Amino acid sequence: MGELYVALIHAPVYNKHMETIATSITNLDLHDIARSSATFGVKAYYVIHPAPAQRDLARRIMSFWLEGYGAEYNPDRYEAFERVRLVATWQEALADIKNEQLGKKVYSVATDARLYPNTIEYRELREKLNSEEDVYVLLFGTGWGLLKEDVEKADYILKPIYGPGEYNHLSVRSAAAIILDRLRGQ
Repeated sequence: MGELYVALIHAPVYNKHMETIATSITNLDLHDIARSSATFGVKAYYVIHPAPAQRDLARRIMSFWLEGYGAEYNPDRYEAFERVRLVATWQEALADIKNEQLGKKVYSVATDARLYPNTIEYRELREKLNSEEDVYVLLFGTGWGLLKEDVEKADYILKPIYGPGEYNHLSVRSAAAIILDRLRGQ
């Protein structure tokens, strides 16, 4: 079985005007994606932000659940936060993963609410995860998503999540939970 990682990218991403920005790290994204990652066997969850102050904020939030009273009060939250890693760039996360997974091929899998011509179906990626020893990193963008050029650089682009109507703007936490369930759920 292949290894699965998650990377939540806060910069560079788009805002609603398709301008390149950095978004803020949120408490909910830290908690919810860490818990989904633990539930679905993700090896590590990378929170990527170039601003040291944002990473420090995330560290302070996480420290409550990793040290002292929070860790004793809620061991499940401790277990989820143990797999969170704070880094400045996607390149730093990728280098860390490659160092941890020496000798294994690492594939990046971009996620986006927009459809790209070279997308991969969930079923196909699930089969790869279940039958190969390779490493796959799901790339999630905050705000209005990853930059088009970054999506197109990925080894794979996962098909968007569609509901029955036209509306298509899930929170990144919801999208991550749905995607992880489709790829690793029973």
